[in-house]
Amino acid sequence: MIAAKGYAAQTKDTPLAPWTFDRRTVGPHDVQFDITYCGVCHSDLHQIKDEWGGGIFPMVPGHEIVGRVIAVGDQVSKFKMGDLAGTGCMVDSCRTCENCQHGLEQYCINGNTLTYNSLEQDRKTPTYGGYSNTIVVHEDFVLHMPEQLDLAAAAPLLCAGITTYSPLRHWKVGKGHKLAVVGLGGLGHMGVKFGVAFGAEVTVLSTSPKKEEDARKLGAHKFVVTSDPEQLAAVTGYFDFILDTVSAGHDYNQYLAMLKTDGVHICVGAPPTPAAILAFSLIPGRKSLAGSTIGGIAETQEMLDFCAEHDIVSDIELIDIKDIQPAYDRMLKGDVRYRFVIDMATL
Repeated sequence: MIAAKGYAAQTKDTPLAPWTFDRRTVGPHDVQFDITYCGVCHSDLHQIKDEWGGGIFPMVPGHEIVGRVIAVGDQVSKFKMGDLAGTGCMVDSCRTCENCQHGLEQYCINGNTLTYNSLEQDRKTPTYGGYSNTIVVHEDFVLHMPEQLDLAAAAPLLCAGITTYSPLRHWKVGKGHKLAVVGLGGLGHMGVKFGVAFGAEVTVLSTSPKKEEDARKLGAHKFVVTSDPEQLAAVTGYFDFILDTVSAGHDYNQYLAMLKTDGVHICVGAPPTPAAILAFSLIPGRKSLAGSTIGGIAETQEMLDFCAEHDIVSDIELIDIKDIQPAYDRMLKGDVRYRFVIDMATL
């Protein structure tokens, strides 16, 4: 076994604190890399508080993990010592189901293995995430991080990046399309960047007029304050696609009214409470309300390579790991532009 150290929640009611634990010994197909940076996702906070249920404690969060390879198994062919490497939200899947065979490991029918708060495919060994100094992952679930990207700012691409890239690619959003992005946070700011890079006309929909300046700086072509009836009326039936990144409760019917005929409202945010969808928000105009999560491994690598080609990274604030709780508090208030990233040298 490999001795590791990190920050863990011992129970859903205790704060993150230093914890030592074991990683598995590097196997024939494994890659070990020391973690340089780890992004902070809103889901980290949901899970350490067990708000989604089924929490496995002690829990080491973190699934936006980047670093440099320090060991490889004797049958590893995709990585070598010294390579930059990354791991996102998954570290394994069944490999055999229809979805896995089609590069959709994120939708593994038999259940994929998440990077933390999950069980390995043996269904008994817990996984621990990236708020730690080192990690061991099967080479098939390790990504090549482009050398030309700022590594700290590239870490959130492994969750916030792929979560927005994947649906935009799936629905082939691009030139000639009108795309709205709901919310301008960790996910939303990446949705804006990708939408612009793909050639769409991008509008940010926000409850806060103060975010217009930031939206414009990120490349958004238009900005709509959703609390202003006049501005809302101007975009009724306007958009081909809406990318909804908001994880707080909100009225989907209001946004569905903004879609054109055959328009698609894509949910990537996950509000904690049920939503009431009126049938007549969908039926007139043959509209769709859809959902999407992260991408598969091949698509995530495609996204990273696209980002390298177009110089796209997340806007981040680098923090010391001892400041994780204040960072969570600020994240809940929306006080971050736009993603916290932990400098793991501070561990």
